[in-house]
Amino acid sequence: MKQQKIVFPNAEGNSLAALLDLPEDEKPIAYALFAHCFTCTKNIIAAANIARALSRQRIAVLRFDFTGLGESTGDFAETTFSSQIGDLVAAARFLEAQYEAPKILIGHSLGGTAVLHAASKISSAKAVVTLAAPCDPAHVVGLLQDSREEIERSGEASVMIAGRPFTIRKEFIDDIEAQNPREIIRRLDAALLVMHSPRDRIVGIDHAADIYQAARHPKSFLSLDPADHLLSRKEDSRYAGDMIAAWARRYLDLHEKEAIALPQATDNRVTVRTGTEGFRTEMFARGKALVADEPESLGGTGQGPTPYDYLLAALGSCTSMTVQMYARRKKWPLEAAVVRLTHAKVHADDCAHCDEAERRIDRFERELELIGPLTDEQRQRLLEIAEKCPVHRTLKTAPVIETRLREEDS
Repeated sequence: MKQQKIVFPNAEGNSLAALLDLPEDEKPIAYALFAHCFTCTKNIIAAANIARALSRQRIAVLRFDFTGLGESTGDFAETTFSSQIGDLVAAARFLEAQYEAPKILIGHSLGGTAVLHAASKISSAKAVVTLAAPCDPAHVVGLLQDSREEIERSGEASVMIAGRPFTIRKEFIDDIEAQNPREIIRRLDAALLVMHSPRDRIVGIDHAADIYQAARHPKSFLSLDPADHLLSRKEDSRYAGDMIAAWARRYLDLHEKEAIALPQATDNRVTVRTGTEGFRTEMFARGKALVADEPESLGGTGQGPTPYDYLLAALGSCTSMTVQMYARRKKWPLEAAVVRLTHAKVHADDCAHCDEAERRIDRFERELELIGPLTDEQRQRLLEIAEKCPVHRTLKTAPVIETRLREEDS
């Protein structure tokens, strides 16, 4: 995943700080706009993991800080729910002007309520997703009950939210209570996916039911059990991102863009990126996203096959393809070719005088199962053909590997 830092203005002239998460080759098939939860920022772990999951599926994600939050300028005390909707519209217009208009709107908690309201002002939106969202934005007022009297009396109050002080003004509450959420949802002209956990203690799952019932079809519901409200566990937010990507494809006309975005057959470049989180490694090969990792016992997180697993997979898949290709050309009745492989570092028997490091060689064991009514002669010939697969030949030679440093972007 590639990431760009971006700043764009809203209607009031404030600078909104954003991150644009892109697939590694920067050729997305669609753009999504993400709205974070009340008083959160674009860097909340749920937003980051969802953006990462979507970028692996070639969907770019713009996530930004609302006015007065995170790295964005402006005074949060002067904002309202309506001004946050305005920030979303400004973000959509920025994407449309600089990249491509967003087709997917995603919102977490109050951000989910905001995207429901903003959708009518963003004509490009074809799919809307809410995560742990209240049906009525006035739900937030319930979090302010201890300060409601002071807000009404003095016009504002300092409120502690998630351990941080925020100034909430009467205009914010008045604006929220003036909204007509069910009518807004009823008029939604986009496919809707409601995602919520029955274990959410901040916004009860009854809000998901209210959103779903108020919306017209096409609409879908997906339970996020056992996630909490903030999707604190990484596996929950990654699951949400994967499900959003799979669901959104049903409502986006992506076939032509996918064909254009995929590399040509002559381009065999693979891009691999390992960050600071264990050894989880994101790989991008011919437009397809893969993940590699190491077991937890070796400092990894066990979220994907190891590099040697991929090496075995390369040898095995090349073997089965080569055998099947030969059988088809000969019109032999090979129904399936199954390859099972193992790898180990072993001592070389004929290297008694070598250094210890040189005495260790790589041993691959490959078992070939040929399914179908083949003759003994045909089976023997296919075993010989297995030895000729291109990856097998590569491993048996001494390949030249050249490594260079990429020049820093100026």
